[in-house]
Amino acid sequence: MSQDYRLHLDDMLIALEKVLRFTQGVDLARFVDDERTFDAVVRNLEIIGEAAKHIPAEVQARYPDVEWRSIAGLRDIVAHEYFGIDEDILWDIIMHQVPALLTQVRQILKHEGFEE
Repeated sequence: MSQDYRLHLDDMLIALEKVLRFTQGVDLARFVDDERTFDAVVRNLEIIGEAAKHIPAEVQARYPDVEWRSIAGLRDIVAHEYFGIDEDILWDIIMHQVPALLTQVRQILKHEGFEE
Protein backbone atom coordinates (compact mmCIF):
# COMPACT_ATOMS: atom_id res chain seq x y z
CA MET A 1 0.00 0.00 0.00
CA SER A 2 1.28 3.44 -0.90
CA GLN A 3 2.20 5.80 1.89
CA ASP A 4 0.57 8.65 -0.06
CA TYR A 5 -2.33 8.63 2.38
CA ARG A 6 -0.02 10.29 4.88
CA LEU A 7 -0.30 13.46 2.78
CA HIS A 8 -4.07 13.33 3.14
CA LEU A 9 -3.81 12.82 6.89
CA ASP A 10 -1.45 15.81 7.01
CA ASP A 11 -3.97 17.86 5.02
CA MET A 12 -6.67 16.88 7.50
CA LEU A 13 -4.45 17.80 10.44
CA ILE A 14 -3.57 21.22 9.04
CA ALA A 15 -7.18 22.03 8.11
CA LEU A 16 -8.50 20.88 11.50
CA GLU A 17 -5.96 23.08 13.28
CA LYS A 18 -6.98 26.04 11.10
CA VAL A 19 -10.68 25.56 11.86
CA LEU A 20 -9.96 25.60 15.57
CA ARG A 21 -7.59 28.56 15.31
CA PHE A 22 -10.03 30.59 13.17
CA THR A 23 -12.90 30.00 15.60
CA GLN A 24 -11.00 30.37 18.87
CA GLY A 25 -12.65 32.96 21.10
CA VAL A 26 -15.54 33.41 18.66
CA ASP A 27 -19.20 32.73 19.36
CA LEU A 28 -21.78 31.57 16.83
CA ALA A 29 -23.13 35.06 16.08
CA ARG A 30 -19.68 36.49 15.41
CA PHE A 31 -18.73 33.45 13.35
CA VAL A 32 -21.79 33.78 11.12
CA ASP A 33 -21.38 37.56 10.76
CA ASP A 34 -17.69 37.38 9.81
CA GLU A 35 -17.85 36.21 6.20
CA ARG A 36 -14.07 35.78 5.90
CA THR A 37 -13.91 33.49 8.89
CA PHE A 38 -17.05 31.65 7.85
CA ASP A 39 -15.74 31.10 4.32
CA ALA A 40 -12.29 30.07 5.56
CA VAL A 41 -13.77 27.54 7.97
CA VAL A 42 -16.13 26.10 5.37
CA ARG A 43 -13.24 25.79 2.90
CA ASN A 44 -11.16 23.92 5.46
CA LEU A 45 -14.08 21.60 6.23
CA GLU A 46 -14.15 20.83 2.50
CA ILE A 47 -10.44 20.05 2.59
CA ILE A 48 -10.92 17.74 5.58
CA GLY A 49 -13.72 15.85 3.84
CA GLU A 50 -11.90 15.59 0.53
CA ALA A 51 -8.76 14.32 2.24
CA ALA A 52 -10.80 11.76 4.19
CA LYS A 53 -12.14 10.39 0.92
CA HIS A 54 -8.57 9.54 -0.10
CA ILE A 55 -7.69 7.52 2.99
CA PRO A 56 -7.54 3.90 1.82
CA ALA A 57 -10.31 1.59 3.00
CA GLU A 58 -7.77 -0.62 4.79
CA VAL A 59 -6.59 2.35 6.83
CA GLN A 60 -10.14 3.48 7.54
CA ALA A 61 -10.97 -0.03 8.72
CA ARG A 62 -8.16 0.15 11.29
CA TYR A 63 -9.84 3.22 12.81
CA PRO A 64 -13.56 2.45 12.95
CA ASP A 65 -14.18 5.14 15.59
CA VAL A 66 -13.52 7.82 12.99
CA GLU A 67 -16.72 8.72 11.17
CA TRP A 68 -15.11 8.62 7.71
CA ARG A 69 -18.39 8.64 5.77
CA SER A 70 -19.83 11.53 7.76
CA ILE A 71 -16.66 13.55 7.24
CA ALA A 72 -16.81 12.97 3.49
CA GLY A 73 -20.54 13.67 3.52
CA LEU A 74 -20.04 17.01 5.23
CA ARG A 75 -17.61 17.94 2.48
CA ASP A 76 -20.28 17.26 -0.11
CA ILE A 77 -22.83 19.34 1.78
CA VAL A 78 -20.59 22.38 2.22
CA ALA A 79 -19.35 22.15 -1.37
CA HIS A 80 -22.70 21.68 -3.08
CA GLU A 81 -25.21 23.27 -0.72
CA TYR A 82 -23.17 26.21 0.52
CA PHE A 83 -26.11 28.61 0.78
CA GLY A 84 -28.25 25.99 2.51
CA ILE A 85 -25.83 25.19 5.32
CA ASP A 86 -27.47 25.09 8.73
CA GLU A 87 -25.23 27.40 10.74
CA ASP A 88 -26.21 25.88 14.10
CA ILE A 89 -25.31 22.38 12.95
CA LEU A 90 -22.07 23.64 11.42
CA TRP A 91 -21.17 25.39 14.67
CA ASP A 92 -21.90 22.24 16.67
CA ILE A 93 -19.59 20.29 14.37
CA ILE A 94 -16.86 22.89 14.82
CA MET A 95 -17.19 22.98 18.59
CA HIS A 96 -17.56 19.25 19.26
CA GLN A 97 -16.50 17.08 16.36
CA VAL A 98 -13.52 19.00 15.01
CA PRO A 99 -11.53 18.84 18.28
CA ALA A 100 -12.27 15.11 18.61
CA LEU A 101 -11.28 14.46 15.00
CA LEU A 102 -8.05 16.40 15.48
CA THR A 103 -7.17 14.09 18.37
CA GLN A 104 -8.04 11.04 16.25
CA VAL A 105 -5.95 12.19 13.28
CA ARG A 106 -2.96 12.83 15.55
CA GLN A 107 -3.35 9.33 16.98
CA ILE A 108 -3.62 7.80 13.52
CA LEU A 109 -0.45 9.56 12.39
CA LYS A 110 1.33 8.23 15.48
CA HIS A 111 0.00 4.68 15.13
CA GLU A 112 0.80 4.59 11.41
CA GLY A 113 4.40 5.52 12.20
CA PHE A 114 4.26 9.07 10.82
CA GLU A 115 5.62 12.02 12.69
CA GLU A 116 3.69 15.27 12.76
